Amino acid sequence: MRMVGRKILIVDDDKEFLKELREMLILSGYEVTEVSDAKAVVRTVRITKPDVILLDLRMPSISGFEVADKLKSCFETSNVPVIAMTGYYTLKEHVWLMNFCGIKRCLKKPFNPLDVIAEIENIVGKKNE
Repeated sequence: MRMVGRKILIVDDDKEFLKELREMLILSGYEVTEVSDAKAVVRTVRITKPDVILLDLRMPSISGFEVADKLKSCFETSNVPVIAMTGYYTLKEHVWLMNFCGIKRCLKKPFNPLDVIAEIENIVGKKNE
């Protein structure tokens, strides 16, 4: 069962990747907001109130770990689940940091679009239990 109408925020500095992921999620029935500047994430989350955040871990100005930590420490954004996306970090090496920052799951790039949808549905389903 797809969570049609759920709001997803994608945070990634790769604009081509953002466009492709955005289109795939829209075609799957999600409402999508995208941010390419990590510094704007907390403000965007406060405004859009997404159900899930897909967050790139390696960005130029602020790392995804720092963004996740800021989201976790802010009352308005602390309950929004974060799914990390990375082509650089390994879960085994960074699991403690992801847990510390409140990251719920991690997808290794490149990934299958169906894996993204499965992770979103899994997280949103647990959030609503």
